[in-house]
Amino acid sequence: MQETATLTIGDKTIQLPVITGSEGEKAIDIRCLRKETGYITMDPGLANTGICESNITFMDGEKGILRYRGIPVEELAEHSTFSETAYLLVNGHLPTKEQFKEFSDLLTEQSLVHEDLKAFYGNFPSRSHPMGILSSMVNALRSFYKDLKIHNEEAINITLARLMSKVRTMAVMSYKISRGHTVAYPKPEYCYCTNFLHLLYHSPVRDFDVHPLLVKALNIFWILHADHEQNCSTSAVRLVGSGRVNLYAAISAGISALWGPLHGGANQAVVEMLSDIQKKAEMSIHLLTGPKIVMILFD
Repeated sequence: MQETATLTIGDKTIQLPVITGSEGEKAIDIRCLRKETGYITMDPGLANTGICESNITFMDGEKGILRYRGIPVEELAEHSTFSETAYLLVNGHLPTKEQFKEFSDLLTEQSLVHEDLKAFYGNFPSRSHPMGILSSMVNALRSFYKDLKIHNEEAINITLARLMSKVRTMAVMSYKISRGHTVAYPKPEYCYCTNFLHLLYHSPVRDFDVHPLLVKALNIFWILHADHEQNCSTSAVRLVGSGRVNLYAAISAGISALWGPLHGGANQAVVEMLSDIQKKAEMSIHLLTGPKIVMILFD
């Protein structure tokens, strides 16, 4: 029997369905509220409101729980790659060995961006923020690549690979071009995360050997950030996408949301903090080993 909640407003009483989530959390379905009573609810910031049903991610920050499709993120971080995790989030299951080979090949095939897109980068001021550049460039993708009709898993995987590979390449381009650096081409023999590090650190005058430990760390970092329920950027993508805009416009909106200091800005603050710690550590080493040690320690 369907569980219900009773709501009484004045002399009118209605029954509202109760939905039980996979982790036992309960929600009251109020879709009929306005029709039945003429009332709406007020919930600034949607702090107490779920806007959809989803079986993708469960997160409880206070208890340290994060699960993708029911799988604890700790297991994914230990045994899977970011690419496998992305496949899991979209398709609902981890890929078989054959499926992952096909998906990896798609990622490689889609890693380049149209050469004409590069001309756009030259029109941004030299100190433009990389997130602003990336949002603009992703929006421009629709002019070069048409949306696929999402009617089966194959079309979904092609679209996913195109987005993942091109956004990765364009993210590095947005960063490096904003600093006047040249951009390398992805290497087909490299996996997704390895290619990101190669693109980011390769220089025409200095090759970069990607250390496996860095690749493992980046895989774990991106797995932990792969999905965080109905957060700001996810909501932005869903809201803009509800107007049936093209996929790239919706993703561009999500990138803009992630740019904000109260959302993705938290990640930027952590990176800046780590950079500051590194600088202070280097300074401490210099002070302890430099020629003026006596003056510095006892002045």
